[in-house]
Amino acid sequence: MSFKTIEPQEVKRLMKEGNQLNIIDVRETDEVAQGMIPDAKHIPLGEIPYRLNELDAAKEYIMVCRSGKRSEKACSVLTANNIRVINMTGGMLSWNNETK
Repeated sequence: MSFKTIEPQEVKRLMKEGNQLNIIDVRETDEVAQGMIPDAKHIPLGEIPYRLNELDAAKEYIMVCRSGKRSEKACSVLTANNIRVINMTGGMLSWNNETK
């Protein structure tokens, strides 16, 4: 299964332009504590199937993890549930921008 992908630099550019992005960080709590993309929502990968009700099928979500592998798994789960997703390639390892 393949998904749309987006580069971290593109995410930063869209944010700078004031676009309303729906970013979901699927890393574990201890990883997120080290810094998250501002305005990202934290839903650990293992909780995604149980928290689908928090997502809006009318929106598109950018999925983020440490390197891009777990967010790819999250994309599979969400796509199977008719939720539109984009995987951020390289994950937080490639995010050299501000975090909260």
